Amino acid sequence: MRFRVTPNLQIAIGALVKKAGERLEGEQIELLISEKSDPTELGAYGELLHDAIQGDCARFARQDYVEETWRIVDPVLTGSGPLYSYQPGSWGPAEADRLVDAIGGWNNPAAS
Repeated sequence: MRFRVTPNLQIAIGALVKKAGERLEGEQIELLISEKSDPTELGAYGELLHDAIQGDCARFARQDYVEETWRIVDPVLTGSGPLYSYQPGSWGPAEADRLVDAIGGWNNPAAS
């Protein structure tokens, strides 16, 4: 294995794949990690803020999508519905079976 650190904050590691025994196989592969500081380059948050200011909504969820998501998720998060116990590794509580009886039930391959 080879390891070097260069002055411009690059780290390079090269290695071969070791097979059974003493044999090394494969091509030498180099992983290069580089961090160069560019004062003119925006960071991740800077890019988001720039897009928002420019009106580019490609990286943002629409308000109606967010509201619809909360309409669906909020009752689950705030609801105080009943909790049912069941054995770990099972297909869940018997009460869950009753929820899907009207549509033909679960396809439970373990039930034979």
